[in-house]
Amino acid sequence: MSEETKQPTAEETPETQAEAEQETAKAEQTAQEPAEKTGKSKKKKEKEKTYTLTQQQMEAAELAAKQLESVKDQFVRLTAEYDNYRKRTTKEKDALYQDAKADTISAFLAVYDNLERAAASEGGEDSPHKKGLEMIFTQFKEILQKQGVTEMEALGKPFDPEKMNAVMHIDDENLGENVVAQVFQAGFMLGDKVIRHAIVQVAN
Repeated sequence: MSEETKQPTAEETPETQAEAEQETAKAEQTAQEPAEKTGKSKKKKEKEKTYTLTQQQMEAAELAAKQLESVKDQFVRLTAEYDNYRKRTTKEKDALYQDAKADTISAFLAVYDNLERAAASEGGEDSPHKKGLEMIFTQFKEILQKQGVTEMEALGKPFDPEKMNAVMHIDDENLGENVVAQVFQAGFMLGDKVIRHAIVQVAN
């Protein structure tokens, strides 16, 4: 009985192998079918993306492109004009501020002159009035410095008609020609701007 059961099993082996091969081939075909379908669907999508435009549509598209370029050019020009306007107005505001500042400080320079004369003419070095005036004068000069005001260095310097007014001339062999011999009233500058010319005596 055992031998008879073994023989049919040996005969069925080739058939089983053939069936397995058929199933494998079917599986490969099934795997290829989705790939082919995917390729076909991609081709369909690519075909769907292509468009055909009429001449009228092309002309309309070209006109729209030209209008867009024109608007872009106008925007660039407007931006540049606004930037120039902003810079110009900022510069004008700064100039107005500096002019107003210079006019205000000029009005206080008379006080500077009076304090300078009072401190120089007051009693001796130990006088409390003199010390008080000197302290006030020093404080006033510090305020001017903080505002950007500087006193011109004129004494012993070459005469500069843009910064100085010559009211007297003297002959002095110890000084060169056109050299400031004496300062009657100090001159002041706010940055690079003259807010008061120095009144001087010049050697010939």
